Amino acid sequence: VAFDCSEFGNGSCPENDKSLGIRTAMYLFISGAIFITIFGNLAMIISISYFKQLHSPTNFLILSMAITDFLLGFSIMPYSMIRSVENCWYFGILFCKIHYSFDLMLSITSIFHLCSVAIDRFYAICYPLHYSTKMTISAVKRLLLFCWSIPGTFAFGVVFSEAYADGIEGYDVLVACSSSCPVMFNKLWGTTLCMAGFFTPSSVMIGIYGKIFAVSKKHARAINTIPENQNSQMKKEKKAAKTLGIVMGFFLFCWFPCFFTILLDPYLNFSTPSVLFDALTWFGYFNSTFNPLIYGFFYPWFRKALKYILLGKIFNSHFQNANLFTQKESE
Repeated sequence: VAFDCSEFGNGSCPENDKSLGIRTAMYLFISGAIFITIFGNLAMIISISYFKQLHSPTNFLILSMAITDFLLGFSIMPYSMIRSVENCWYFGILFCKIHYSFDLMLSITSIFHLCSVAIDRFYAICYPLHYSTKMTISAVKRLLLFCWSIPGTFAFGVVFSEAYADGIEGYDVLVACSSSCPVMFNKLWGTTLCMAGFFTPSSVMIGIYGKIFAVSKKHARAINTIPENQNSQMKKEKKAAKTLGIVMGFFLFCWFPCFFTILLDPYLNFSTPSVLFDALTWFGYFNSTFNPLIYGFFYPWFRKALKYILLGKIFNSHFQNANLFTQKESE
């Protein structure tokens, strides 16, 4: 089918209105963020995989979440950087769909992981006596299968079937003529994506953490009546819940504007400026950049593991049993 592309410049890239200085600054800034995203999350992956002391159900969930952030930095952010700086998509329509499918899958996978971590913390703090029987390695494997398979099936199915664009007037012309890798969600799929992939799991997480902190307050009041060893374990679990609650809060803060815009855009006749949507997408991406920094700030064991990695000590197999916790943290 031949389309009149005169309105879109015959599919060629529009002249870039950014000066060389601005483009250079953007490349340097975003490349720095990509570097932190890739190597920060790679350090987390190596730490949890290598050190036996870190092999726990909670940490396996964090490991999988770090893999999600690593993949976003490695396979999504570099191409998005070129598109954002050059105001053009150079990689063809097929790779545009693959890129967007992975992008969508990884963002939904992240929030599903955060939900799983919230469930893990819920059992650890609210039902500590049942935790070891509920959060077994096989239970974690089932959670991880769910976290990866459902978003993957949804993202690739919706994008490659182009169901998301049904009923959008002129979308075929836009795809054939535009040079920007356009993806626009209609009202049905925009609402489905945002409700099932973001707002519902967000509400579940907020509810779970609300319950966790209510129980934590109750524990704090009863702290003097609890045996010392149980008391120290509860403090450790609460600290982990607090840290992961911060990770969850930061995720919601970074991704809410983007998902909210996807939800509203079809009802506003797709009038959201592309530069705004691009900026909100990057705001979401930077969540994957900040996650290893949050871990580094709140987890002394991660800082210690990172030191061993940078010193090359992990090449000695006996370091797998190294103690990463100080006496204070163990208590």
